[in-house]
Amino acid sequence: MKIGIIGKPNIGKSSFFKAATMTDIEIQNYPFTTIKPNIGVAYVRAECPAENFFKVKCNPQHGFCIDGQRFVPFELVDVAGLVPGAAEGKGLGNLFLDDLSNVDALIHIIDISGSTNMQGEIIEVGKNDPVEDVKFIEKELDDWYFNIFMRGKTKIERQLRLMATDTPVEKFIAEHFSGLNVREKQVIDAITKSNLKGKLITLWSDDEYKTFTKNLRLISKPMVFAANKIDIKSSESNFNRLVSTFPQYSFIPTCALAEIQLRFAEKQKIIKYVPGDNDFQILEPNKLTDQQKQGIEKIRTIMQKVNGTGVQQTLNFAVFNLLKYKIIFPGGVNKLEDSKGNVMPDAFLMPPNATTLDFAYKLHTDFGDNFIGAIDVKKKQKIGRETVLNNGDVIEILSSK
Repeated sequence: MKIGIIGKPNIGKSSFFKAATMTDIEIQNYPFTTIKPNIGVAYVRAECPAENFFKVKCNPQHGFCIDGQRFVPFELVDVAGLVPGAAEGKGLGNLFLDDLSNVDALIHIIDISGSTNMQGEIIEVGKNDPVEDVKFIEKELDDWYFNIFMRGKTKIERQLRLMATDTPVEKFIAEHFSGLNVREKQVIDAITKSNLKGKLITLWSDDEYKTFTKNLRLISKPMVFAANKIDIKSSESNFNRLVSTFPQYSFIPTCALAEIQLRFAEKQKIIKYVPGDNDFQILEPNKLTDQQKQGIEKIRTIMQKVNGTGVQQTLNFAVFNLLKYKIIFPGGVNKLEDSKGNVMPDAFLMPPNATTLDFAYKLHTDFGDNFIGAIDVKKKQKIGRETVLNNGDVIEILSSK
């Protein structure tokens, strides 16, 4: 699973990426600081069943666990800023959009303070309208999908003529969009949502092509909006206006720089902070100057007002709400440790309809090929191969080998 970060230049995308991954990347106050995509590991947060259910301390092999909160890794991609006309190649836009091809969901970073223009240049706070930022990025993504579809439309129509009349058009459309990780089911859903079910593709109008590709984009690359710089004057009114203008979308108030500062302070053991919390504990007040104390208390005020810095909240929303992924833990009824004595060292992100058999194959091909059953460790109940798993399940796979 992979999630991409998008937005116009110089609005805090790299800051958000650094806050989420703590990767040492360049952050500067000018457009196109990022040209090549940054790729790193971010973490989704969930309750750890080891500490919260079984009352034992876990030993994660990947990710980490703090106070019963398990942080499970996934890949995060930060692409260069997009400018108007990106889908047509302006500002190397085609290359930057191609960097998003394999992501499963998008996080759109917005400068909610309105202090950067469409080209990413710094302007007076409040002079840019964040509503227009949403519209222009949407247009570039829609044009990207539409242009890809139109380049292959003739080929799709020819394939339909050559094949049997009952060959579903969604098969050919999915193949054409395979480079964007589009699945056939998503094409079917987009056709249905566009009221084009049963209508020959050769009879679609230009407006219907655009409606279909927009819906396909929304389904195959779902998006959440991180309203960054929520700490700056005018941001709150802009945020409220965005929410009322686009009720169909989810906006999360965010301050990426605050998250970075908290992570560094936590690393230096000055504070105790769990990413995603709306507060922190100062451990070493004597190590802070009066100015630093004022700064960190300002961060606390922001966090309590908007329920955290927004970074972890955005990551969790993308994984759990947009993609509806689940965290599944391997374990045993009689033994939660692996062969080295590590308690519940592994946790896997699984798609929404994942079954016990899918999980067996995720663990190892041999477990899937020789699957004979599974046990829900929390309930101590045997479950079948077609049982759809729930978030936080601990599963023991039974195999013949």
